[in-house]
Amino acid sequence: MMTGSFNAIVPMACVTAAGLAAMVAEAFREPGERMPIGGLGVVGLIGAAIATFLLWGHNTAAFGVVAADNFGLFVTSILIVVGLLSMAVSGPTVARERLPGGEYYALMLFALAGMILMATATDLLVIFLALEVLSLAVYVLTGIRRTSPVSTEAAFKYFLLGAFSSAFFLYGIALTYGLTGSTRLDRIASLMATQSVTTTPLQLASIAFLLVGFSFKVAAVPFHMWTPDAYQGAPPAVTGFMSTGVKAAAFAAFVRVFLFALEPLRAEWSGVIAVLAAATMIVGTVVGVSQSNVKRMLAYSSIGHGGYLLVALVAANDVGKGAVLFYLLAYAVTNLGAFGVIAVLEADDSAPRPEGSDLRDNSELADYAGLWNERPWLATLMTIFLLSLGGFPPLAGFIAKWYVFSAAIKAGYDSLAIIGVLTSVVSVFFYLRIVVMMYMTPRESPGAAPPTPKLAGAALAVSAILVFYLGILPTRVLDWAAASIGTLF
Repeated sequence: MMTGSFNAIVPMACVTAAGLAAMVAEAFREPGERMPIGGLGVVGLIGAAIATFLLWGHNTAAFGVVAADNFGLFVTSILIVVGLLSMAVSGPTVARERLPGGEYYALMLFALAGMILMATATDLLVIFLALEVLSLAVYVLTGIRRTSPVSTEAAFKYFLLGAFSSAFFLYGIALTYGLTGSTRLDRIASLMATQSVTTTPLQLASIAFLLVGFSFKVAAVPFHMWTPDAYQGAPPAVTGFMSTGVKAAAFAAFVRVFLFALEPLRAEWSGVIAVLAAATMIVGTVVGVSQSNVKRMLAYSSIGHGGYLLVALVAANDVGKGAVLFYLLAYAVTNLGAFGVIAVLEADDSAPRPEGSDLRDNSELADYAGLWNERPWLATLMTIFLLSLGGFPPLAGFIAKWYVFSAAIKAGYDSLAIIGVLTSVVSVFFYLRIVVMMYMTPRESPGAAPPTPKLAGAALAVSAILVFYLGILPTRVLDWAAASIGTLF
């Protein structure tokens, strides 16, 4: 691997520069002036995409702690897609709630920069710093509706539990350093290999603390408590952003630490992760069935999907390693599409409200009654995204789950595959509830349907096209994913 090159941090630098430009633009914006600040973010993300493409296959590194290997670049590509789609569907929310555009887009870009750094970091301390950069930005985005008690409560809960988990993660780093004398993942891997003949309590403690930190970020049971409240309180575009971007970055670091640095101790942690995966799939599905709020339902759906990703992580064979990256991409475009539809419908409600009260967010199940009659285009898109989340062919969710369960069976985790299939079948119930409501339940007081914003509509259409592409022609992307993660081993 080439070292001493600044090229490895160019994608992150492009996103950071765009965030700084958004802050400066907000500072010079006159009150009431409409300024396309989101366009600065798009320029930065396009620059990051070009840099990612040019870096592909070169395996460069910077400062000895950031690696632009194909694995990190694949996750960076997913994060760029997440950023572009999130910004495209954010327009209606920013306009409706009169949010400061510079602050909103800058926070989103800084969170993306932290995510990219987390995906490419090869040092535990750098992973921790990246985790805090993205977390602080997402905390503020969650509570950016400053007059909303629900958003404020969600951000406060997220912040407190996030700080708690960060302490565990940092203590795990300290114990790992005490064991190996280094925080570099490659050195930890080699030293752990020499110490793996006899497992010590200190090794088990370091694994446990690191696992708690990662489990919180991927919303694994029992560290999922923050998820439904944070998802419900945040604006829909932010919810889609953090449910996909944070999960992608966290799983990228999860893979680097556990499948590379801690691989010599695999026998000690694989069983624990298998239990976490089973519990996460079951709780996310069973509790999701009882939800009447669509955002909370999708929150528990996100928890369940985190369980499927943990299955691929614990399988860790050739199929499972590639399935992690493919699943992250398929889940990202699907979930962003679903929350994008919620964001557009939320922006449809412009009725005056008392000052300081919450705006209607159109996220209750009853709000989707008769959507097919009023907004057939949105109803069709929402149906595509929900069926993909449920694992229906020929959509991306089906292929993603197929490879995850295949990897589990090949690795000998038949019980996890059975639990995954059963929970997928049960989860179809709460996805189809929304579909039935949209097509078969008339709205009590139908009204005139406002037009869908063009940029948001285009983003939703792109998401739907990607869902079909990944479901019908997945081979090339799967090959890229498998080859990318192969650069770690």
